Amino acid sequence: MTTAARADRGASPAPIELEIGGMTCASCAARIEKRLNRMPGVSASVNYATEKAIVRIADDTAAAGAPVLDRPDTAALIAEIERTGYTATLPAPPRDDEPASEPDADPELHALRQRLIGAVVLSVPVILLAMIPALQFTYWQWASLALASPVVVWAAWPFHRATAINLRHGAVTMDTLVSMGVSAAYLWSLYALFLGEAGMPGMSHGFTWIAQPGEAGSTIYLEVAAGVTMFLLLGRYLEVRAKRQASRAVRALLEVGAKDAAVLRGGVETRVPVAQLRVDDEFVVRPGERIATDGVVVSGTSAVDTSTITGESVPVEVREGDAVVGATVNVGGRLIVRATRVGEQTQLAQMARLVEQAQAGKAEVQRLADRVAGVFVPIVIVIAAATLATWLLIGGGVAMALTAAIAVLIIACPCALGLATPTALLVGSGRGAQLGILIKGPQILESTRRVDTVVLDKTGTVTEGRMSLVEVVPAAGEDPAQVLSLAGAVESASEHPIAQAIAAAAREALRVGSDAEPSDAAQVRLPAVESFSSAPGRGATGVVAGHAVVVGSVALLAEWSVHPDAELGRAADAARAQGMTAVLVAWDGKARGLLTVADSVRSSSADAVARLRGLGLEPILLTGDHDTVARRVGDEVGIRQVIAGVLPAEKSAQIAALQGRGRVVAMVGDGVNDAAALAQADLGIAMGTGTDAAIEASDLTLVRGDLLGAVDAIRLSRATLRTIRGNLFWAFAYNVAAIPLAALGLLNPMIAGAAMAASSVFVVGNSLRLRRFQSVDPAVGSRTAAKESTAVNERRQG
Repeated sequence: MTTAARADRGASPAPIELEIGGMTCASCAARIEKRLNRMPGVSASVNYATEKAIVRIADDTAAAGAPVLDRPDTAALIAEIERTGYTATLPAPPRDDEPASEPDADPELHALRQRLIGAVVLSVPVILLAMIPALQFTYWQWASLALASPVVVWAAWPFHRATAINLRHGAVTMDTLVSMGVSAAYLWSLYALFLGEAGMPGMSHGFTWIAQPGEAGSTIYLEVAAGVTMFLLLGRYLEVRAKRQASRAVRALLEVGAKDAAVLRGGVETRVPVAQLRVDDEFVVRPGERIATDGVVVSGTSAVDTSTITGESVPVEVREGDAVVGATVNVGGRLIVRATRVGEQTQLAQMARLVEQAQAGKAEVQRLADRVAGVFVPIVIVIAAATLATWLLIGGGVAMALTAAIAVLIIACPCALGLATPTALLVGSGRGAQLGILIKGPQILESTRRVDTVVLDKTGTVTEGRMSLVEVVPAAGEDPAQVLSLAGAVESASEHPIAQAIAAAAREALRVGSDAEPSDAAQVRLPAVESFSSAPGRGATGVVAGHAVVVGSVALLAEWSVHPDAELGRAADAARAQGMTAVLVAWDGKARGLLTVADSVRSSSADAVARLRGLGLEPILLTGDHDTVARRVGDEVGIRQVIAGVLPAEKSAQIAALQGRGRVVAMVGDGVNDAAALAQADLGIAMGTGTDAAIEASDLTLVRGDLLGAVDAIRLSRATLRTIRGNLFWAFAYNVAAIPLAALGLLNPMIAGAAMAASSVFVVGNSLRLRRFQSVDPAVGSRTAAKESTAVNERRQG
């Protein structure tokens, strides 16, 4: 696990989440974060894209340097943020009766759209009049003033208001640059019109891409003031809209749950809201209904569509005793389910919480960008002032100096810098949730880039984690169907995993013979067994259809004076040599056949191992099983390096040994005995079908419990990191190249405004490309877009 992750988890066990209002750029987030981190014992991270602050208050008051009574609480945190000039509130709890809101229903978006429409209608004529001399009628400049004034005063009001608030708190932000640039252009135009020569009849000028020397009193900048406002409003509108779209995956995740459930009370079904469900309540799920909460099937068999949670489009068969997850859809028969987890403890709620935590965090690359953004605006103001002074000193004229200085102010806004990382994290983690991949924090992305070795636990990771019948070997002249049927009848009375595997195979053989549906396999009746007796560690005996049946080891058969022939003995030896369990079957005093049982390899494991190797990772199989078993599984899936016979307590030591040899190790596991190794690894990946201990110790969780999910997780993490780095390169390169051009007078301020807005839109659009990321498993993620729209429609109708 990464150092950042460990430090993150070592802080306050209960971080405080606050929703921040009034932020308009990355420098706003940097200011709030700096103020909060000055408070004793406080560690805060403020994310501009998610508009949230995650605050941890140290438990160790001595280390925090403050008495217990002086430690800040939520009210103190909110007050500090408000003193900084912004608003802060605790997130409102979700309400089941709230209708889903479309992005355009957002109040911020609505207000921005109204101002943008007004700015476009009024600014376009001003720009056209300034650019095309043929349109410049007598007193056209006064018409431009009438059109541009509402744009500068009303449409640009958010920039002016934010500037005033920040200046009252002694701070400058991106809005300061915009407000200064627009105001300077407008006020100089007023001077030229009322006190200079620009207001005279017949005044005309053309549009140029670069600044031009000229008489200050005869030049107006109304097209700059109006055009910059229009372009920046367009950029901010598209930016806010894109941020809402980026987080839509999490909102859709939260909206897919059932709204009510048919609870059994005294044998009578009663419809109650999901919020009223309690652990151990039993509820009915009819075909086509969503399962209300996590639980265990009490009765019934069905197929369940788990695509909402895992991304897999193939329904999963469930029967009595199987666990089911809330928000999945029952597509088969009627089920009665006993609730095991409700409310915030359900898998759906935990998934949403993990995704939101990941989106609210910061990767190391973002922290560099935040530090730059925090000091960027004051530096730009200094550069703009120096540009103005330099042009005046070298005799370039007031018009030239003012044009260059305004262009510097406008072109340098660090919006793209602040959006580069968080928007990619928003989209990447949201897409991961759709595909059944949960990334616990943005610092995990750095780990995936450096990993060169992946250690795979065998049982439950590479293999299914449960025994299954491999082969039936009948003795000469015996019917294999009868061998399996009689053995299955005896074993059906036993709870041993090997016995259950044989019984399940026998039922499936009977079902196939009767042409029953797959969902009816659990209802198939095996022959009744009488006088059942279990011999722990050796097998079982019983009477089936008048036959005295013995199922088990050579030693158990010997107790009944039964000895297998040479052919069965060789088959048993061959099975054991391959790491499988050999179970002999005898009845009426004679050995009749052999059943081989093994923990079967997942059908996707070989493909996953090949793809992991294709990503530059060296796979290693780590298991506590015997070397023979481990080698068989390794050969089957294509893993050359096998570490077998490892005790659970030694797994983390094996990971540490690999790290000691310079390897950067990812560990994939699912059991309690894997938790320490997952924590030791540079990147811990837990199968979602595993234990809570393993999931808690990991960095990535694969909800669908398939090794191909590990391939997707690493691919998605690397794709997100590539997007972040591409965004940061564009943002840095844009500012580094554009500021000198503006200072040299090679950029018209209006073009600078359009370019600045375009840079933010480019960064957000580049991040949104991650929504098209596809799983290597064609059965996963094929219906995510449909699921999103279905979830929203269901919320509307519900």
